[in-house]
Formats: sequence, C-alpha cells, structure tokens
Amino acid sequence: MWQAPPAATPYPTEWLPVLDLPAPGPQNRLTVLLRILLLIPQFIVLWVLSVVAFLVAVIGWFGALVLGRLPGFAADYLATYVPYETRVTAYLMLTHDRYPPFGFQAPGHPVQVELRPGELNRLAVLFRLILVIPAAIVQGLLYAGWWVVGWISWLVVLILGRMPQPLFEATAAILRYRMRYLAYLLMLTSAYPKGLFGEEPGSVPGGPVSATRPLVLSGAGRGLLIVFLLLGLVSGATSSVTASVTSDDDDEVRQVTGPLAPGP
Repeated sequence: MWQAPPAATPYPTEWLPVLDLPAPGPQNRLTVLLRILLLIPQFIVLWVLSVVAFLVAVIGWFGALVLGRLPGFAADYLATYVPYETRVTAYLMLTHDRYPPFGFQAPGHPVQVELRPGELNRLAVLFRLILVIPAAIVQGLLYAGWWVVGWISWLVVLILGRMPQPLFEATAAILRYRMRYLAYLLMLTSAYPKGLFGEEPGSVPGGPVSATRPLVLSGAGRGLLIVFLLLGLVSGATSSVTASVTSDDDDEVRQVTGPLAPGP
C-alpha cells in the first residue's frame, strides 16, 4: 500500500534578538545630574571595543561567506560586544539607575540581551551593508530625534526622580531597535530588525518576562516614538541645509580672498 512521505522538517524560524529591561523605578538624582560625566570611562572602553569589533566583523564577514555562519571567535566576541554597548546606551538614555559593569559578562545586571548566532544566508551576508541601509536610517533618525530633546528628558527624570512610563516605552523601543540593528549588521542574526512599535499583550507564552518582553506600547508611548522620528527628520534636514549654506559661504570667501593671499 502506498504511504505518504513524511512531512518535511520545517525551516527553523529566525531568532529575533531580545532586550530585557526593568520597569522604570526611582533613580538617584545625583547620578542623573552627572550621568554623562560618570560614563566617560565607559565611553573610552567602548571606543576601544568598537575598533576591535570592526576588525572582527570584517574578518567574520569573509568567514560567513565561506561557512554560512560567523566563525566561532567572531560570534563569541560580537555577541558580548553588543550587550555591552546596549547596557552603556541604556544607562546613558536614563532608562534605569544601575551603572554598567566593566565586563562582557553581567549576569546580575538588569539590562540583558539574548542573542543566538546561527546559520546565515550567504547572499544576505554578501549584500549586508546594502540591505541594512533602511534599518540604519530608521534607527539613526530615532536616535537623533531622542537626543534633540534629550535635555528635556534629562530634566524630567531629574525633577521626578524617575522616568515617566510613556517616555520609558518610547526609549526602550529605540534601544531595542538599535540593538537589533547592530545584531543584524554584525551578522549575529539573520532576522531583519523589526518590532519597532512593540508587541500585543500576551504575545509571550507564560506571561511577561521583563518590562520589554513583550514590549507593549501605550498610545502615549507610540506618539512619543513618532515625535522622535519626526524630530530626527527635521534635525537631519536642518543639518543638511546648514552644511550646504556653510559650504557656499566658504566658497564665496575663498573666491574673494583667494587672489589677495600671497603665494601660489
């Protein structure tokens, strides 16, 4: 008797990197006041780590083209660099009051990133820098828009001693999207960055794991996210116009003063 062939094994779903953040709570106003100064040592360390990450990513790109996945050393380093960078950025953007440790492993820290490096599409790896352009633009606009009014956010947290829930939701959404963008750029995942506006309630089996798993945005949180995006657009357009005008002015100055300058 003829029997139907066994069903094909389903292709494994892409793992979308996850960011776990604690719910907004009380913050020490003194550390809020001096937040950027406190982070200067972290900025120096992060710059050094980012230079190494660039070199490792370049080598890893060639390895991924051959192997169809990141080489082990590249996956290990980059999978620890992205959480480190995310912890520093989360502290900088005032989402919590726990100073990031100087170490790749931080099991007790409230900010956690879950990455699962695995198989990669070689064609997507080959054109990674082109494919990532839309996500780079989105995260760049959001990040710039947040910092346009960053001093207002800083002042609000300084006065209240905590971050308001809508501001936390929008900031967490930016942080998570930025983390997913970095993970995709560095080939730590094959999943394209998504989920900017969060998930529906109950989308995580077994109940919420953290304040951002699932990330459920209120109407005010979504509105703030749109405002940050628009501010990023305005900031980018203003910068372009200013740069163009400055360049034209420089050309006019050179045309006027050029013949008067001695020498060739």
